[in-house]
Amino acid sequence: MNEANLSAPASYLPITRKEFIARGWEQLDVIIVSGDAYVDHPSFGHAVIGRLIESMGFKVAILPQPNWRDDLRDFKKLGKPRLFFGVTAGCMDSMVNHYTANKRLRSDDAYTPNNVSGFRPDYATIVYTNILKELYPDVPVVLGGIEASMRRFTHYDYWSDTLMSSILAQCKADILVYGMGELPIREITKRLAAGEIIEALHNVPQIACLIDESEYHSLKKENTLILPSHEACLKNKTTFASASQTIDEESNSWLSNTIIQEVGGKYLLVNPAFPQMDTNQIDQSFDLPYTRLPHPKYIKKGKLPAWEMIKFSINTHRGCFGGCSFCAIAAHQGKFIASRSESSLLKELEALISMPDFKGTISDLGGPSANMYQMHGINTDQCKKCKRPSCIFPANCKNLLTNHLPLIKLYKKFSEHPAIKHLFIGSGIRYDMLTACSPEIDKNYHYSAYIEQLVKFHVSGRLKIAPEHSEEEPLRFMRKAPFSHYDEFRKKFEFYSAKASKNQQLIPYFISAHPGTKPEHMMKLALQCKKYNYRPEQVQDFTPTPGTLATAMFYTGLDPYTLKPLYVAKTLSEKQEQLRYLFWYTKENKVWFDKKKGR
Repeated sequence: MNEANLSAPASYLPITRKEFIARGWEQLDVIIVSGDAYVDHPSFGHAVIGRLIESMGFKVAILPQPNWRDDLRDFKKLGKPRLFFGVTAGCMDSMVNHYTANKRLRSDDAYTPNNVSGFRPDYATIVYTNILKELYPDVPVVLGGIEASMRRFTHYDYWSDTLMSSILAQCKADILVYGMGELPIREITKRLAAGEIIEALHNVPQIACLIDESEYHSLKKENTLILPSHEACLKNKTTFASASQTIDEESNSWLSNTIIQEVGGKYLLVNPAFPQMDTNQIDQSFDLPYTRLPHPKYIKKGKLPAWEMIKFSINTHRGCFGGCSFCAIAAHQGKFIASRSESSLLKELEALISMPDFKGTISDLGGPSANMYQMHGINTDQCKKCKRPSCIFPANCKNLLTNHLPLIKLYKKFSEHPAIKHLFIGSGIRYDMLTACSPEIDKNYHYSAYIEQLVKFHVSGRLKIAPEHSEEEPLRFMRKAPFSHYDEFRKKFEFYSAKASKNQQLIPYFISAHPGTKPEHMMKLALQCKKYNYRPEQVQDFTPTPGTLATAMFYTGLDPYTLKPLYVAKTLSEKQEQLRYLFWYTKENKVWFDKKKGR
């Protein structure tokens, strides 16, 4: 596809009535409403689902960032779809997108042209859905995206400081698709097109819906878990903590159970997920005819920062088996890795190279954790029985194949392409997979070889990794490796950098105020930073995001797996003090820090 074609709206999914009429269409089959601007790229969920439905032969359009404040003309301009509306808040939860960890309104939005805020509502999924159901009460609404996925059960909402019910009980949607949505959306679309009513689709895997009491009693109780009701969770934090542990465990299981939770006199039904996508399935998703560009309507409106950041990057896989208790991305994508084939990756490389402003540098070749490509259980029967939330915490599972040779070969193949000058790895790597092992394992799984390849060729001067903390107790609640793993990796990084005659920096990321982190832990972390002369410029103040285990800890003050109390910094002053420790080196903090240290 040449540059002239890429600037034509016909190359994209339509976003206006004029565009779909130009294709000879009288009515759309599916309309996808998104809180993000329309970028036709496989990193944007609305593009993935839209292109998938298009590949099935249906007429689909995107309605990006509709105005919800006026006479609702944006919601009317595409008309009434024949099959359903798909609704997503976008690539982020709308509240995480809007507010800082201190609940301050952000002045920017990376998913909007020119980084302008205010183009989506708070709780966007609910707002969009209720408008659509008011305008088109007989058209099914199917929810998707990370906001809907992570809010499918009773969850703590940090911004309202309340325990909220399933998002399905707060809006009038018919079905919710959780996780990566290609497989359930394909089945939903086919069955609705075949004439089935939306209520007949309650048996589709990887969906959630509200059912009445008669349907609840008709379900088989075998392989069904009954969660405490939303009302019971409201009354008792221990009950909610226990429910959160069940959800966490089931979400990380190969063979999960059906889960039911009573809410407001109805019953939330959450079906087990589809098996993780195989290589052929994930290739099909990434091989769809994306332009990889924002829609031409945005050309004069300014750059889209979220797209600028990833436009010269390539995703090798989905999923993460790290099991970090605070991570919504891994919880949304799942524990098991779906890896693309080399041929699919090379096909995307050619598409990237053909972009008019490509200068020879790939900014990232990775995934949620860059070095998990093609990793899986050796004996899948063991994986099917396993309930561990993480495959590498507290140590690497002996049944986990963590061979880094396929990734080394992939890096070399990409680097040898004549159009590639630089290949950098921008995604975070799980360095704790590469440390604290025997020389035999290191050699067989190519750990040191991978570190050398990474350090010598694929670091742009600074490598960012995330030890998150130095102290055992908060790391245990985060499900992160002991700090000794970081120290071992640091030494190897410095060794291989010196060997390659490169002056490179290792940049550690830390989290303050994570549940289980006390002021004395932050003091010890600050002293570690001082020891290594680390002067953190950016530190993540823990934000309780919906649906994660760490957020349940924050709300309840309990470890959901043991139900034992843990310390939580909740007030603004407590959170700010923890953050302050990591800026021990600033002029305004030195006197304060020295006083704290002397106690």
